[in-house]
Amino acid sequence: MTNRPTTLERAFQLARSGEYSNISDIRRQLKTEGFSDAPSQISGPSMLKQLRKLCEAARPADAETVEPALDAR
Repeated sequence: MTNRPTTLERAFQLARSGEYSNISDIRRQLKTEGFSDAPSQISGPSMLKQLRKLCEAARPADAETVEPALDAR
């Protein structure tokens, strides 16, 4: 018995990670990880909307606002 997450659980983990900016990136990563059912599991307007919102919320802040300006010495 394994503790591997389901395809949907893994998709939500990836969306929350901040490393993936869209559904295509998440599907590609799932396929790389061996989740061959990703296209059929990651579908439907409600599911896609939830994943998009998570990707957006997890996206790092704009680099200009995080890193100090080089000219500010």
